[in-house]
Amino acid sequence: MSTTLRPMSAERLPAWLEDSTREYIEELVAAGRTREDATQHAATSVAPAFPDGSPAPGQSVFDVLDDEGERVGFLWIGPDTSADPDAWWVWNIQIDADKRGHGHGRAAMLLGEDHARREGARTLGLNVFGSNSVARGLYEKLGYETTALQMRKLLTPETD
Repeated sequence: MSTTLRPMSAERLPAWLEDSTREYIEELVAAGRTREDATQHAATSVAPAFPDGSPAPGQSVFDVLDDEGERVGFLWIGPDTSADPDAWWVWNIQIDADKRGHGHGRAAMLLGEDHARREGARTLGLNVFGSNSVARGLYEKLGYETTALQMRKLLTPETD
């Protein structure tokens, strides 16, 4: 099995950006934010990386391709928002549901690390939602360490 990265075409990018932002909002809502807050957060998070709908310098969006050249997912990687110019971030990665379990996610992450390294990155971070245990396991196997952990408990109203 061979996995490669191909820069996403300018024609495909707007639909991807819209879908990706919508999915991010849904993940934030599932994690406990209100829809209004999630929508605002997504807008302010994504806008600086895609002024005028195009990737800002350093931001890279790739299609993940299988060994037959078919698209099986995507990877968005670029500098993080800290003051450290050598710190990069995996902003989003997704492998199509029917293509998972074949090593494409692992390969895409390793290819992303190579890309970041070539661009001068010394560190690569990412966020994984707590409910995504499969991805978390993959990242741990690849050597990523937990740097923060948020927890939440849903409080139900007391009954008399």
